[in-house]
Amino acid sequence: MRRGAAVGVLAAVLGLPLAADVRVMRAVRPLDGKWQHMRVASRRSTLLGISFRPPQVDDLGLDARAALTRLLAYPFQLIRLGAYWKRVEPSPGRFEPDELDWQIDAAERAGKQIIVCVGALKTFGYPEFFVPAHHLPRPLQEGSLVGPTSHPALLEAGCAFIERIVERYRDRAAIVAWQVEHESVDPLGLEHSWRLTTSFVQTEIATVRRVDAGRPILLNGFLPTSILGGVQQWWATRDQGDSLAAAVRFADILGLDVYPRLALLSVGPMTAYLDGSRGRWPKRVREQLVARALAAGRRVMVSEGQAEPWETVTTPPDPRDGAMASCTPERLIENYNTCLQWPGLGAAGLYAYLFWGAEYWLKRAQGGDESYLGAFARVLEHSA
Repeated sequence: MRRGAAVGVLAAVLGLPLAADVRVMRAVRPLDGKWQHMRVASRRSTLLGISFRPPQVDDLGLDARAALTRLLAYPFQLIRLGAYWKRVEPSPGRFEPDELDWQIDAAERAGKQIIVCVGALKTFGYPEFFVPAHHLPRPLQEGSLVGPTSHPALLEAGCAFIERIVERYRDRAAIVAWQVEHESVDPLGLEHSWRLTTSFVQTEIATVRRVDAGRPILLNGFLPTSILGGVQQWWATRDQGDSLAAAVRFADILGLDVYPRLALLSVGPMTAYLDGSRGRWPKRVREQLVARALAAGRRVMVSEGQAEPWETVTTPPDPRDGAMASCTPERLIENYNTCLQWPGLGAAGLYAYLFWGAEYWLKRAQGGDESYLGAFARVLEHSA
């Protein structure tokens, strides 16, 4: 708690009204079942769905086929799958797309529409960076821009991988879009400060369009939900703009990654959370971004709607006696409701809303808590 207060004091000294965005509370909240009675916003024409992360499945100790089979049984419309370069090309000369093959096959049999993230370097799901070691003899330099002139061999290899993936699946009618990179020109979380240049990403996009000109391109980016997050994002990307700006410029679909509450630090049972989503500044930033995207003819979707905890550890905690405060089952529904009722989206509304955290729901269910899956099912049932 003292450390959380210190963060607020420091922000005040810097002239940032961060204190209003910080909530200090017990990290573990009781499970009270309120999600069973919550109102659910109508989705209208918005497609609902999930992302499926094999790396997270592995980290949670789940069986991938059983996990995907169970999730596909729910009546959602859209699923996002990833071509994880390191997993598909584990060593030089080997191309092993079996994992993605069966995922696409299963999704098709279940009647789902599919977005495939072709990467190449960055794909959704921790650690988000999946370049095979044989294509990266030394680590990328921190603080640098990774571009066509600085890393021509890496770009060539990445485009070759993208081309091979798109060629393999372009005849699948269920695939409705390709995602290029993940948060394409932003730093890789808080762990690394290197970034891809817009020209690097543009070359990858051109590769996709050359091989399959008929399908739209999705680019996604982290939507700041607090002043602190927005300032940090601007400072890190001020030379060429962030991933959201790149999406408006180069993509057909703008994907917003929306995490209203995330943990800053923990001391014992207490955690300080950053949650400025109800403030005026995030609302103004979002509305201006959406207006620019719609004016440019882009569709807008929530590519990641927070539906699992974001705590101070990489793998979300799984307490037996409650739910983590950053995302309880009630907040899964609340986050959905908020996004579906954003003003300024026009008559069509959001193109799609993808819930983030489906693998975590299964882990919770494995331990006897079906509330996250239940909250998801409630949205699907009552949003029509």
